[in-house]
Amino acid sequence: MDEASSQSGRTGSVGHSATEGPPVDEPHFAEIDVTMLYIEEARARSERAVATLRSAGAEAHLIEALERSQQELSLTGKRLRQGTFFAVPSAQTTL
Repeated sequence: MDEASSQSGRTGSVGHSATEGPPVDEPHFAEIDVTMLYIEEARARSERAVATLRSAGAEAHLIEALERSQQELSLTGKRLRQGTFFAVPSAQTTL
């Protein structure tokens, strides 16, 4: 039993134990997913609005404004993905 006790004591020095490790961030990523979903829904809605306005013969400045919004929403989603899913956690940037 002494050997098993010393083995479990070494776990903390080699890596993070279950109680010492970084917090589980699944709820954080769930919030990001929901936000990304709303951004994508808004982008898709603006795309449909462009098509509707075009077919109804709306003025060009209205269509252009919606097209700009659509592009900006696409960029916002891309920046959110890059800043969250593809970002290096701060714990990995320090020694």
